[in-house]
Amino acid sequence: MARGGGPWAVAKAKARLSEVIDRALSDGPQTITRRGRNAVVVVSIEEWRHKTERKGSLADFLAESPLRASNLKVERRNDRPRKIRL
Repeated sequence: MARGGGPWAVAKAKARLSEVIDRALSDGPQTITRRGRNAVVVVSIEEWRHKTERKGSLADFLAESPLRASNLKVERRNDRPRKIRL
């Protein structure tokens, strides 16, 4: 974040990229704005990996779903595929 705790304007972030990176490492995500609107966030590689790492398989996710015990029944329709012209 820019001095004063707010987001960085893109021009200031470009001019002070090292500081933006240092603050992302020490203070957390840094927001960069373009034309007054939030555009991107700079984060440390550790935070990026933490947010994007896979946590189990799809089977694990489905097995742990609270809907598993809800007796939800999903029926597949037997419609034919629509015809398209190539």
